[in-house]
Amino acid sequence: MAKNRLSPQDWIAAAVAALTSSGPSTLRAETLARDLNTTKGSFYWHFKDVPTFHEALLLAWETHAQSKLQALREVDAKPVSKLRLIAELSAEAGTGLNTPGTEAALRAWAQEHDLARETVQRIDAQRLELIRELLAEIDLTNAELAHLIYAAQLGLDALSAHHADVSGQSLVTLVDLILALYEDA
Repeated sequence: MAKNRLSPQDWIAAAVAALTSSGPSTLRAETLARDLNTTKGSFYWHFKDVPTFHEALLLAWETHAQSKLQALREVDAKPVSKLRLIAELSAEAGTGLNTPGTEAALRAWAQEHDLARETVQRIDAQRLELIRELLAEIDLTNAELAHLIYAAQLGLDALSAHHADVSGQSLVTLVDLILALYEDA
């Protein structure tokens, strides 16, 4: 019986699972091949070397994150609704590149890996810009508000990876609180 061939996406999915559960030391051909019950040859069929694989993994995450940002920009809704939508989307559990804890694991990896750090910084800048734009559209130009919302989103994501009782719904509450405070001012 012939085995199904693994695709580059299968390797990236395995890397996301390994990174999230065990950290960046598992992002090696031998470790991932063992997890996938295959040989390193399959890995090297798709990727020239481990650094090339790391580039592919980071590109997949960055592309995914950018597509989510673009989808938010294209939603036909008022800025307040979009801010709430950002908060609601961060509260949703997902799979693959949306798996709870994936972003926290990528950020931990970025502490020691230059390309991961550069990738995370690009996405951070794009996300912050979207939040700033939405706040500005409702005349909230205090840059600290964007930082506060984004920092809360990141912190809640990191906490939810290890604490089942932490809910992304807290971010929705924070956005609603900020909006209510400024609506009354």
